[in-house]
Amino acid sequence: MKIRSLAAPFRSSSRNNVLFLSTVFLFMAYATDAQHSAKGDMATEQKIHALISEMTLPEKVSLLHGNSKFNVSGIKRLGIPEWALSDGPHGVRAEVNRHDWAYAGWTNDFATCFPPGTALAATWNPALAYKQGLVLGEEARFRKKDILLGPGVNIIRSPLCGRNFEYISEDPLLVSKMAVAYIKALQSKDVAASVKHWLANNQEEHRDSIDVTMSERALREIYLPAFKASVMEGGAYTVMAAYNRFRGEWCSENNYLNREILRKEFGFKGVLMTDWSAAHTTVKAALTGLDLEMGTDKKDYNEWYFADPLIKAVEEGKVPMSVVDEKVANVLRVMFNTKIFDEKRREQGRMNTPEHQQAAYNAAAEAAVLLQNNGNLLPLHFDKIQSIAVIGDNATRKHCSGGLSSEVKALYEITPLQALQQKFGARVKINYARGYEKQSTFREGNNSGQSGSLNVNWKLIDEAVAVARESDVVLIFGGLNHDFDTESADKQNMDLPYGQEILIQEVAKANPKTVVVIIAGSPVQLAGIVHRVPAIVWSWFGGMEAGNAVVDVLSGKINPSGKLPFTLPVSLAQSPAHALGNFPGSDLKVNYEEDILVGYRWFDTKKIQPQFPFGYGLSYTNFSISQFSTDKTGYGKNETIQAKFTIRNTGSVYGAEVVQLYVSDPLCSVLRPEKELKAFQKIFLKPGETKTVEMPVKVADLAFYDESKKAWNTEAGDYILQLGNSSRTIFQKVKISVK
Repeated sequence: MKIRSLAAPFRSSSRNNVLFLSTVFLFMAYATDAQHSAKGDMATEQKIHALISEMTLPEKVSLLHGNSKFNVSGIKRLGIPEWALSDGPHGVRAEVNRHDWAYAGWTNDFATCFPPGTALAATWNPALAYKQGLVLGEEARFRKKDILLGPGVNIIRSPLCGRNFEYISEDPLLVSKMAVAYIKALQSKDVAASVKHWLANNQEEHRDSIDVTMSERALREIYLPAFKASVMEGGAYTVMAAYNRFRGEWCSENNYLNREILRKEFGFKGVLMTDWSAAHTTVKAALTGLDLEMGTDKKDYNEWYFADPLIKAVEEGKVPMSVVDEKVANVLRVMFNTKIFDEKRREQGRMNTPEHQQAAYNAAAEAAVLLQNNGNLLPLHFDKIQSIAVIGDNATRKHCSGGLSSEVKALYEITPLQALQQKFGARVKINYARGYEKQSTFREGNNSGQSGSLNVNWKLIDEAVAVARESDVVLIFGGLNHDFDTESADKQNMDLPYGQEILIQEVAKANPKTVVVIIAGSPVQLAGIVHRVPAIVWSWFGGMEAGNAVVDVLSGKINPSGKLPFTLPVSLAQSPAHALGNFPGSDLKVNYEEDILVGYRWFDTKKIQPQFPFGYGLSYTNFSISQFSTDKTGYGKNETIQAKFTIRNTGSVYGAEVVQLYVSDPLCSVLRPEKELKAFQKIFLKPGETKTVEMPVKVADLAFYDESKKAWNTEAGDYILQLGNSSRTIFQKVKISVK
């Protein structure tokens, strides 16, 4: 495009010369940049080699294990500073004591709290992921943190996984796009990302002992792509090894994962660290590629596997010095990449700025998914409402401080009731009733705290019914809390806890104008309420601006544009891992028998109707999509398909649609999903506005992993491109052929 604009003012006779010269100049510029980069890399490697040559063995080893909960020793005499790590997928975690998990009680570690992973994914907007990465990078720099432990890119395999809320999606492409944007932005602020959890940490039950088995095809098509993109496209500086075993070997000492795939295939030259206390050996872990041990519970840091035992292993000849030097080089390389030796360090950081808070609001506002809006009850016109009933524990509960490692000490957190009172309390009577009570008490590593989740408090229900009867409209804020969506424990079921289903049914009888707002980070069963209430909004754990965002969606100030990042089943038994009885496994082993048919791939291929499909979400406006076409009908395997369509906002309000491009391979030598997401774009349009949008798809991305050839295979034949706004809502199809 730049070349064409340069040439435009000239006569056609001179155009070729201009194009030629422009191309030469561009080539020279790229070549110069590449030369500078190569020289810089060479200079850095020389510095790394020089530093290593000055170190004693104990000094080298001191860089390979923690010296506190979140720090790694430096080497003062060589000018190598201590390394500081922090939890923080969606907010920099508050400071803990150096040698225990108690909070240090600082007054300057209040942070910006974003909505967590599934909520971010529901925006389907990588630009928001990029902005979140920038904010987290600035706040980590302010807190003098060098590594932020995130993002979590594990696939959502089961609705019950306790950490689903931290993860992003059931689809590897959606995970990859959001993660790459997040990582690039974070690391632009000289803070290293730590992509986790490598690999197959798709459940919390027995996470530190379960042995995961899956086919090579499932590994390559479903569970590896987000890690591959994070490293090869995002340039992630560190990767965190998971707790579990993979095909019999601990992830922290799995040669196939760590040496063959991560190092050789992905070209990873950064630091592979353990999850906290996920190391199991010294020699094997050292030889198979682990670099950094964190979190072991032994109080004497010198007793850790990568401390004195590693020194002894080198002295006894069990671990070559070259292996230790490799690890130290990886650590130093990340330090240089994040400019840790630069006293001025480009970004000194900022904390809790208005811009940061606006970014948190934007993420929460775009995440909200309008699931149901019968009779166009939403948006609510507060200028025509005299009274409103606000019901539910989640109307007043704050969630930023829950979830264990992802908990955030937010500067503030606006609840839905607070936002309603601040925005409309002066002119609308707000009648609050709790409706249900939190009966659980989460205990780390034990989900028994979820017991009593179905108990019904009829006194609270009667109070809720009473305020519903005397109000024009009812808002019920239900869903989950971090006793259910949490690290260290899986949910026991998909039920709405604390008798919420009965509460909703009884309130809807008293007042049919009832809107249910689900606050949760993982699927819950809605079958008992979808036919009882006209409107349902999924607003996730919304971070510090949760209340403001959801109230602005309910009032129409914000037009909802979120889409589900996972399939919402009618019941748990529909989900593939549960339909096949292989969650959470038995005898500390689990086989991913559903193979590549994860999430919508299973539902669509097996023709199972979910409650709400992957990619689904309504709007307050309407869109028409037409003129779907490709630039050609036939392609070679190294070409790129240029798909194009026209979209128009046919409604009366500004809004955004997420257009999703799926591809089917109807005739293939192996089983393939009915369709797979290959591209998407979020498009914002004014009323009446029309845009023509292009979506490139590489033909190579249509391939499946051929286990017989141990390679990707794009078979010749016909493929069907399907354009829609969910996996079940397809507007137009185009057939192309691959030679």
